[in-house]
Amino acid sequence: MYKIIFSLLLLGTFQFSFAQNPMQRMSGAGRSASGKTGSGKSGSGNTDSLGLGFEHRDDLKDSITISYKYLDSLRNIRLDTNLNDFYKFFSVPADQQYLGNNGNAGYPLIYSPFAKPGWDAGFHAFDAYRFTLENTRFFKTTKPFTRLGYELASAKEQLINALHTQNPMPNLNFGLEYRLISAPGYFSSQHSNNKSYRLFTNFQNKRKRYAAYMVLMGNTIKSSENGGIKNDSNLADKTYPLFSIPTNIGGDNQNFNPFNTAVTTGNVYKDFTFFLRQSYDLGKKDSVAINDSTTEYLFYSKLRFQHTLTYSSYNYQFRDFVADSFYYKNRYDTVIVSDTSSAKRLDSLVVTDKWKVISNDFSIYQFPDTKNLAQYLQAGIRIENIKGSFIKNNSSINKNFFNIVLHGEYRNKTRNRRWDILLNGEFYTAGLNIGDYSANASLARFLNKKWGNIRLSFSNVNRSPSFIYDPISSFNFSHSGGYNKENIIILKAAADNPFISLSAANYFISNYVHYTGYYKTEQYSRVINLLQLSASKKIKLTKRWNWYAEVTLQQTDAAAPIKVPLIFTRNRIAYEGLFFKNLNLSTGIEFRYYTPYKAYDYSPVMGQFFPQDSLTLKNRPDISAFVHFRIKSFTAFLRAENLNAINPSGGFGFTTYNFAAPHYAYPGFIFRFGIQWGFVN
Repeated sequence: MYKIIFSLLLLGTFQFSFAQNPMQRMSGAGRSASGKTGSGKSGSGNTDSLGLGFEHRDDLKDSITISYKYLDSLRNIRLDTNLNDFYKFFSVPADQQYLGNNGNAGYPLIYSPFAKPGWDAGFHAFDAYRFTLENTRFFKTTKPFTRLGYELASAKEQLINALHTQNPMPNLNFGLEYRLISAPGYFSSQHSNNKSYRLFTNFQNKRKRYAAYMVLMGNTIKSSENGGIKNDSNLADKTYPLFSIPTNIGGDNQNFNPFNTAVTTGNVYKDFTFFLRQSYDLGKKDSVAINDSTTEYLFYSKLRFQHTLTYSSYNYQFRDFVADSFYYKNRYDTVIVSDTSSAKRLDSLVVTDKWKVISNDFSIYQFPDTKNLAQYLQAGIRIENIKGSFIKNNSSINKNFFNIVLHGEYRNKTRNRRWDILLNGEFYTAGLNIGDYSANASLARFLNKKWGNIRLSFSNVNRSPSFIYDPISSFNFSHSGGYNKENIIILKAAADNPFISLSAANYFISNYVHYTGYYKTEQYSRVINLLQLSASKKIKLTKRWNWYAEVTLQQTDAAAPIKVPLIFTRNRIAYEGLFFKNLNLSTGIEFRYYTPYKAYDYSPVMGQFFPQDSLTLKNRPDISAFVHFRIKSFTAFLRAENLNAINPSGGFGFTTYNFAAPHYAYPGFIFRFGIQWGFVN
């Protein structure tokens, strides 16, 4: 019965998507019953020969022009409708090494340092799942637009995405985004439940003097932790289902209910941000009469005054309400406190860092060329007020800090769009992070359509170590600290053209602070030099077959605490084309491979990855088969993932598991189904 119901629902979804498609024509519209073009009778208008009033639909009425740009960006971007890259729709990036379940901690295999000066709490293992100000899109659209996405995978994994935006007036846009990741996982105490929301708006008054941007945004990350499986040999024992394999922490905690979001053992991270930017321009006004009743107002800015208010709160907590005293004494040298308030007298560990940050930024812009707002000089000052609360079990400490920051920028994207010059920097003159700074320079040139763009960039960042390394933090179990500032130099070059995309980066990192184990930290005394070369290309094999190849080579000193695979590559071989006028299809094989390397181990309490030298990760290539298709505005994904886990010996099965980290295994075969539907309201 449930199969019949599911089939009817799927058929209804397809039918409804066609009915609501903004670009679809009604079959038979504008045709008579005999199939001839025109009206059924002379002078009958849009009535056919049977007397039915079929009205010819004008597709232009439902056409839409929509674009977006990021904060502080000059580039307008169109929505991506590419089918072949599933990771543009998925929550986990293609180069992410994560702990086996969607929503669990991870890090990128293609290395990129955290190169931001100033205050930082230090928790970045879940950054891939968070909405941030940097990835906030501000839209401009001619009609209200909504895009809904839903994905369902093995083990009841679900992913929901929703976006709505509209312009009630030409100079006002608002919208909202929402994402839910719910994944019970395959092993005990592995489930995740991550929610993110974002409300955004931008406004410019009719005279184009005043402009405002506003964002309300929040993330809730709930990820259970199991500390890895106790014995890797259990994976080969078919008498053990994956969820029954003993793990280091979490007990027998398998949550198959996607609506139960409680975390007994794991990390719960929450953050909220309110952002408001307002600006007022001085300059020369003008206007153009479109017709007798419509006037287009023009304004050429010479000077801009801008104020930005940002309020953010962060709550980072690890909790274990069924704590194993031996595990925490052995791994973290920590004695577990008994919960005497509970009738069961359970042992527990709760560690929390809370932060509130209020930032006020005042900037002045000067535009040398009144007809080119992409050329400007900017200078400003920012004052940050920071409050931290550090709670470990029943002990708490509160601290107040501040920062005063001077910053400036020069930008010139020439009116012919061929040159793009950027110079900017900031310096912390007083406060918690005094002496921190960043200096950045980039030069880009558009050559022509054949040779595309080239870009050179330089960056130097001097930054205080993240606050998790400070002895005050409740997550600093070793009470070590007093580390010198990290210094990061980045040199980059890139060339992007229709033939191939190439890039090179060289990182020089001094005084690198990192974890050496589950809770101990240190500062690396030598300079780390990491070289990175990347290339990507679409290779046309035949008329319909395409090969999308991406490869990155990384090299650093083997003794350095930064661990990367020498080669990372991702390839898709796909049969693609437009069929039956409306069916856009991409189907084929995708594989991801990286050479063996000493992958990071993971500390569940700290939420941090740390280098280890005892185990070399030697995984098979990750292989997936996929069918992606789009019919008008309806898109669907069918994927068979982790085909590399196939094991023909001892009975057919998918039991040759890849590993994400020591004692953290990826699951076997995964079937994934997803749909995405975009429509004009």
